[in-house]
Amino acid sequence: MTEHPTEAWTAQQIREAFPWDEAPRYLIRDRDAIFAKEVIAVAKGMGIKEVVTAAQSPWQNPYVERLIGSIRRECLDHVIVWNERSLRQTLRSYFHYYEKSRTHLALAKDAPEPRAVHKPENGFIVEIPEVGGLHHRYERRAA
Repeated sequence: MTEHPTEAWTAQQIREAFPWDEAPRYLIRDRDAIFAKEVIAVAKGMGIKEVVTAAQSPWQNPYVERLIGSIRRECLDHVIVWNERSLRQTLRSYFHYYEKSRTHLALAKDAPEPRAVHKPENGFIVEIPEVGGLHHRYERRAA
């Protein structure tokens, strides 16, 4: 069986993400080929216990699945990514929008970073494009 092209890169990411004395106790992962021998060996060497989800069972890791789904549906399905730099810039812009502007039902339709309520006396409503115009934020601004 041949090595997955990004396996070494993933193993290196794990090494860089966690200093040896601060590694997490568990790594929850699916059965993707990217998690092959080298990645498993690095995790084991760092004292990380692997928890492998059942095949075709996204409900076993719902928070990650939800986040990845949101990123795809609200961002990546609507843009053309040219290269890694383009992807990083797009994702950085989307994460800024997600934290500061996107409403979340679980937060009473507020953003993770709470926003002030603008009263009508504060001026006209202006549209502020975000994520390259894919999404918008609305605020009141004085004329």
